[in-house]
Amino acid sequence: MHSEFSNLDLAVLAVYFIAILGVGYGFRKKSSSVEGFTAANRSLPGWLTGLSILGTYVSSISFLAIPGKAYAADWNSFVFSLTLPLATLIAIRWFLPFYRNSDSVSAYEHLEERFGVWARTYASSCYLLTQLARMGTVMYLMALPLNVLLGWNINYIIIGTGICVTAYTFLGGLVAVIWTDAIQTIILIVGAFVCGAIMVFSLPGGLGELFQVASESNKFSLGDYGFSLTESSFWVVLVYGLVINLQNFGIDQNYVQRYVASKSNAEARKSLWVGGATYLPVSAIFFFLGTALFAYYKAFPDLLPEAYFDPQHADKVFPHFIVDALPSGVTGLLIAAVFAAAMSTVSTSLNSSSTIVLNDYYKRFRNREADEASSMRFLHGTTIVWGILGTCMALAMTQVKSALDAWWSLAGIFGGGTLGLFLFGMIARRAKNAAAVAGVSVGVLLIVWMSLSLRENLIPEAIQSPFHSNLIIVFGTATILLVGGFVSLLIGKKTS
Repeated sequence: MHSEFSNLDLAVLAVYFIAILGVGYGFRKKSSSVEGFTAANRSLPGWLTGLSILGTYVSSISFLAIPGKAYAADWNSFVFSLTLPLATLIAIRWFLPFYRNSDSVSAYEHLEERFGVWARTYASSCYLLTQLARMGTVMYLMALPLNVLLGWNINYIIIGTGICVTAYTFLGGLVAVIWTDAIQTIILIVGAFVCGAIMVFSLPGGLGELFQVASESNKFSLGDYGFSLTESSFWVVLVYGLVINLQNFGIDQNYVQRYVASKSNAEARKSLWVGGATYLPVSAIFFFLGTALFAYYKAFPDLLPEAYFDPQHADKVFPHFIVDALPSGVTGLLIAAVFAAAMSTVSTSLNSSSTIVLNDYYKRFRNREADEASSMRFLHGTTIVWGILGTCMALAMTQVKSALDAWWSLAGIFGGGTLGLFLFGMIARRAKNAAAVAGVSVGVLLIVWMSLSLRENLIPEAIQSPFHSNLIIVFGTATILLVGGFVSLLIGKKTS
């Protein structure tokens, strides 16, 4: 179905792209050094870096896939967001001081000091692979509405967006990334409010009708409260959410760079509260949008193509509403919000990935004495290469059935062991390298087994779950802690 996209919509979209590129160009001088490009000269206010953290959370996965999930099912995945206040408290108490007291921009350098170069290389490589998967997913979900509803070629959309986001990240470094994140976050939140208001006021019975229809269909359910792993229960999602959010705050380079970029400890703490705690109500807005979509098309079923009533096409319902139901100009604003959601996340991944490749690989293994000029050339070159790789991953994502499920699976595989290694290093302060090696080895074997078994349907019935791909991270983290702790105790007994 190809809907009308007016000249006014195109103008709004063009202004958005010009403005974003202008931000990157405007901050090029502040990012002319390695410190500026990777750490924003450690000079930014907390409210700004906080909005950037929020923008990293609110990607096109949130803007499109979450309303799609809520439309097709319920609010079960919202339980993930309920863990953010606790994760934020833990991050402010332990993670933030840990990184602020370090001079390193890399989140993984301390792992080498703690356990050896293998630990740093393992964690950083898992991070880089995760970022490739993340960039591919968010760019694909960004291109989906224009492709499906306007007939624009999805490959050209992805390639064009990849070029644009790589350009302003290349020009402005972390300063441009953080400022554009803040601007883009405001755009997409405003866009979400506009969509929600239009849907509610379009219903004959208004907000009352929405709640009645949603309640009758159990759309506000947070999931089953049993303890079975055979379904996505409240407790399964809660544990998963806490583990993932601790991983984000504890060992994700995207967040660590924002800790470092803040101009003081107080501003860094403020950034975490702005970014972490604010996502709880913001994510509720996106879930509300999915519920509102369900009520809206329940009231006006003729406005939705019959194929979109199939839950497999839930990701396409919100984009259809944006292009088909919104007035001219507002459609352009919302499409710009879709682009904003994707570009804020991709630019963050580009900058953080180039920072990791510089610090954890180039300066560690190739050129320890790299000067400012050669380091900047390397950063610029890596940004371009990583932009190309992320764009290629997005093109590959066009072949999957559910982008959100694919992202969760890849995140589980690549990120399953890093949090366990980080926590083990912090908790078991006297643990030796051998204990860490044993924990990670067993944890990675479990992650690989669970991933392959999921694909081949070999998982025992007792732990089968539609949320299984996300449990990989939980089990991987727990295994590293338990095995590492057990081996550490054995070593301690032998040496005593």
